[in-house]
Amino acid sequence: MDRFEINKIIAAVLATVVIVFSINKFADILFRVDKPQQSAYKVEKVEPTLTSSKEAPVGIKELLAMGNIEHGEKVFKKCSACHMIAAGGKNMIGPNLWSVLGRKTGAVSGYKYSKALAAYGKDWSFSEMNGFLIKPSAHIKGTKMAFAGLKKEKDRASVILYMNSKSDSPLPKP
Repeated sequence: MDRFEINKIIAAVLATVVIVFSINKFADILFRVDKPQQSAYKVEKVEPTLTSSKEAPVGIKELLAMGNIEHGEKVFKKCSACHMIAAGGKNMIGPNLWSVLGRKTGAVSGYKYSKALAAYGKDWSFSEMNGFLIKPSAHIKGTKMAFAGLKKEKDRASVILYMNSKSDSPLPKP
């Protein structure tokens, strides 16, 4: 390849670049697009909602009235990855929850509880279970239960009613 051919190749590349840029500039002039006065999609400022600690707490009677056992059985499927709820059932990652309401915390034999839960020393009442199900790690500091919690009141109420129904002697509703 001699010098003349190399010059022709370089000239062709430069001419192509100039033509592409020229077409781009010509298209910008021909199809002028004005910027809109206001955005087509407005992002409205969202006011933070009150958290459950700032709101007036719902009484346990009102909470349980929101739930039902059938819904609780569906929501409990989240729990069934770690817990069994059967008479004479085995412990899994978490303890068997048969007859959990009304018994002491950390009282299932054959299950190794975290020190925090074993030392908690309260009975699983409707109110206690509700507080625990909101966020277990916040309710009992140091528990090894890594569940994020049930934020919806209806879900918590339904799960509590479902767990209460799975018992040798269910607690009477308050």
